[in-house]
Amino acid sequence: MAFGDILEQVGSLGRFQILHVTLLSIPVLMMASHNLLQNFVAAVPFHYCSVYTNLSQSQLSLEETLLITVPFDPTGKPERCQRYAAPQWHLLAKNGSSASGQLGNTQDGLDVELQGCTEGWSYNMTEMRSTIITEWNLVCDLRSLKQMGQTIYMGGVLLGALVFGALSDRYGRRNLLLISNLLMAVGGTCAAFSSSFPLFCLFRFVCGMALSGLGLNTFSLIVEWIPTRVRTAVGTITGYCYTVGQLILAGIAYFIRDWRWLTLAVSLPFYVFFLFSWWFHESSRWLVLNNKSEHAIRNLKSVAKFNGRHEEGEKIDIKMLQESMKKEMSCSQGSYTVLDLFRTPTMRKMTVCLSAVWLSTSFAYYGLAMDLQKFGVDIYLIQVIFGAVDIPAKVIVTVSMSFIGRRPSQCGALIAAGVTILINVLVPYDKQTVRTCLAVIGKGCLAASFNCCYLYSGELYPTIIRQNGMGWVSMMARVGAMVAPMVLLTGDTLPWLPGLIYGSAPIISGLAAIFLPETLGSPLPDTIQDVEDRGSGKKSEMSQKEAITLQDTQAKALKQTA
Repeated sequence: MAFGDILEQVGSLGRFQILHVTLLSIPVLMMASHNLLQNFVAAVPFHYCSVYTNLSQSQLSLEETLLITVPFDPTGKPERCQRYAAPQWHLLAKNGSSASGQLGNTQDGLDVELQGCTEGWSYNMTEMRSTIITEWNLVCDLRSLKQMGQTIYMGGVLLGALVFGALSDRYGRRNLLLISNLLMAVGGTCAAFSSSFPLFCLFRFVCGMALSGLGLNTFSLIVEWIPTRVRTAVGTITGYCYTVGQLILAGIAYFIRDWRWLTLAVSLPFYVFFLFSWWFHESSRWLVLNNKSEHAIRNLKSVAKFNGRHEEGEKIDIKMLQESMKKEMSCSQGSYTVLDLFRTPTMRKMTVCLSAVWLSTSFAYYGLAMDLQKFGVDIYLIQVIFGAVDIPAKVIVTVSMSFIGRRPSQCGALIAAGVTILINVLVPYDKQTVRTCLAVIGKGCLAASFNCCYLYSGELYPTIIRQNGMGWVSMMARVGAMVAPMVLLTGDTLPWLPGLIYGSAPIISGLAAIFLPETLGSPLPDTIQDVEDRGSGKKSEMSQKEAITLQDTQAKALKQTA
């Protein structure tokens, strides 16, 4: 008897599993809110230098005050980071339109001294009540701090994946899930009440770590309490919860325009999640592997009773449980490390190509998803569109992978994404509808690429080192997400450069994916030697055990989305 048979005995798809999966999936809806929160709490409103103190009580209109205080750019808008060193009273005698059309820092051919915004900035807050930008004046010389904040958050996500993954194997999935929920709630609450930008970044870093802990342990608890035959389907549904979460964020942000209240609103639910997480049962698989068989039996009997199978549950004893886990463990003997991903030629080529695919997909995905303001469209609407496009994109690529193949689907999704992003660089800024449509197509292609990554990588890596391989490429995706916000800063010098970089990366990695072997209809590799044989053109046969292992890997990989 295998452990899967014991799950069948206590009710593999009973009331417990349905309630268990449902409660575990609810927090996933809110995970997107923290990943993409910066689109709203760090929105940059139109701003210009504050007027001179001695003019604040004058009888001049706002237009007249701006005319003598701030120079205008070539488009006729006030400069954002400079003002005249002294009021230019003579401009009031000129026609308003002609005066506002004068460029640079000259008036009537004479040089005019300019200075920075020494008395602060004035912000147009028609769309939002406040953001971290207006709170701490993260504009002009400090504008890079906005992107730095998101990079720090993604750094927390990366560190959290390393820390919480190891801790969950030692202390259990349920305990780490409780800690992660509480950490997210407290970290988000503290971020909402931060008195300075460094403190805000610190607590956002904590939220990033908690997000990884939630994702890892939520999905571990899901897949370890349901039968193998439905794990991929349940994992896919859970992944779509994240997509729906993007739409929820847009709705919450639309009604809450203050950054502190918005941060608090997406953090408070995790206190509720923390409370009902006490109901979850620890993974019986983990309990047996950590010499806690009696606890595992109590959990299994509790599940059997909940599912109306009390008599079947009473038949389970320590001998039966240990025997089932003994057979399961016999399928994964040997000790391997990340270094084994690079020891042999075919494994090395495969890992390098997959690293490029994962890094560029995440890099371009967050490059688009975290800069909604550049499209000149209402950010709430574009957030909804960007979230909704993931749904058909994932469906299309799933069909493509099944009929055309994994490699052409992966290459096509990446190259199509890169081409649309590059085309967008050539579209004038006043063509906002065209720019938005191209961006939506590009993000949809990147979402499809993500979907393909998980399945394709799981089929390429051999069973004995598959989890190490998936962990490595997932880490590369986190690195891409960290670097993406910083690339936006290059747009201050060359406005077209970020688009060029975001578009080129997927195309290059799409070409690199051509060197990966096709896996559609091919047997799963069991050992590194199987991978090397496949690279040299040798064939092998797929076993039932390999097919089950692939299903498990595909399901577990979904927990790392977004």
